[in-house]
Amino acid sequence: MAELVKNNGEILYIYDAKMCNPNGDPDDENRPRMDYERERNLVSDVRLKRYIRDYLQDKFKDKEQQIYITKAEGVVNATERLKVILGKNKVGQEDIPALSEKLIDVRLFGATMPIKADGGRIGSSLTFIGPVQFNWGYSLNRATLVDSVSITSQFAAESGKEQGTIGKDYRVYYSLIAFHGIISARRAEKTGLTEADIALLDEALLKAIPLLATRSKIGQYPRLYLRLEYRDADTFCGDLREYLSLEETTGLREISDVKLRLDGMADCLKSIAPRVARVYCWQHEHLCTLYQGQKVRLPLWLEGVIGKGRVQVLQA
Repeated sequence: MAELVKNNGEILYIYDAKMCNPNGDPDDENRPRMDYERERNLVSDVRLKRYIRDYLQDKFKDKEQQIYITKAEGVVNATERLKVILGKNKVGQEDIPALSEKLIDVRLFGATMPIKADGGRIGSSLTFIGPVQFNWGYSLNRATLVDSVSITSQFAAESGKEQGTIGKDYRVYYSLIAFHGIISARRAEKTGLTEADIALLDEALLKAIPLLATRSKIGQYPRLYLRLEYRDADTFCGDLREYLSLEETTGLREISDVKLRLDGMADCLKSIAPRVARVYCWQHEHLCTLYQGQKVRLPLWLEGVIGKGRVQVLQA
């Protein structure tokens, strides 16, 4: 039987986006989401979870594991989706264990399902809060939008027209986007989240974004991943992004311009080191990380901070 997640965890995930649109805003003509006051590029947690879901769906194609919230079947009725997953016309509370076992994205992120609770009225549903949650990502650098946005098409807007249409294509020059995530052991018990599921989450975050590139999303690559596994179900240290800084925050155009300082994070990690069971990490070879002004590589640096024997390097 798969081992359930028993201890809390915390995630720092950094990827970059060059000359692309990491997350279009439908309320703003699909421009990249921005905090214009602070010049930060924003990416929603929903966008990140979409990458993970799509990667896992491809990985488990035609196998027992499935994705509840999928794009493959287009927009569907949630009730009909549950019937398809279970292969039966009536779905009730007795089916919850089977659904949890089949749906890896529900075990990770939770979901709202149109299943009546005990004594529930018509139209009621059950909500499962996911043990894995991310807040919105934001760029560590000051990001700016590409000035030139007009593109042309060979297709005319109307029949008989001899000229193609002109559209808009909004992108950022460069954005180093960081996410903070948590893994709650107490909620893992509710959805049946296993250690094997977390290993798949690691894999998806390292592989999904480049593999699922589209025309507007090409130019994005993971650069750093860090997952803390605590010794208990009570510990969280907080948003690790607050302890990071860039040597230069303006004028960045590519990964070779980035110098990421780890000094602030060292104090944070040292303070919680006794409560850390293991650290899982990965760093892209082109990302420059600094500690006290010197270049360091994340795995060796973590061993010095957390202690040898507790750092495991992941493979992308």
